[in-house]
Amino acid sequence: MTTISTWRHSAVSLEKGGSRLVIDPGVYSDPQALRNASAVLITHDHQDHVDAAAVVDSGAPVWTTGAVAAMLRKAGADGSRLHVVAPGEHFAAAGFDVVALGGAHTVIHPDLPDEENLAFFIDGTLLHPGDSLTPAPTDTRVRVLFLPIAAPWLNLESAVEYARAVSPEVVVPIHDGTLSEAGAQLTNWITEQLLPGIEYRRLDSGAGFDVVPD
Repeated sequence: MTTISTWRHSAVSLEKGGSRLVIDPGVYSDPQALRNASAVLITHDHQDHVDAAAVVDSGAPVWTTGAVAAMLRKAGADGSRLHVVAPGEHFAAAGFDVVALGGAHTVIHPDLPDEENLAFFIDGTLLHPGDSLTPAPTDTRVRVLFLPIAAPWLNLESAVEYARAVSPEVVVPIHDGTLSEAGAQLTNWITEQLLPGIEYRRLDSGAGFDVVPD
């Protein structure tokens, strides 16, 4: 059984067997996200996805992009904790099986430089795309999609069509830290209405639910 919790914006934790895997603990996230972290996955180097000082202080090993690894070294991380992974790479972190997918941040504007972004497909059932709309591997069944719903690189139509294409059992909305509470409520309400047949779970910070293996 895996317990899934969200910690504001894009931060998510997964717990099973006494281990705790944390994804994208950024500066907009609840600092409690990194409490007792066994390992950390970071999709890319934007500060809303990585609070460098907090990740260094956690002492946990990190799997991420080269740009994030360089940032963490500069912030004082021991290089032995840092694992740079590439799209298509399969690895284990805190007892979870992880596949790195994608590789590119969705374009914000053509005048801005291209950037790295890894999506993470975890235990063959959970998908966290970071700042992308990276599809799941073919011939897989996504049980939980962590769905970005508000960003400079995203419109709501694209988010909805992405969720429909992935067709998960459960959508957990993330990446909403730039919205007011009223804006978040409206965006979540519209998104949920457009995803009939998919369970939609907007969670308070620190709240979670269990996913039982098939």
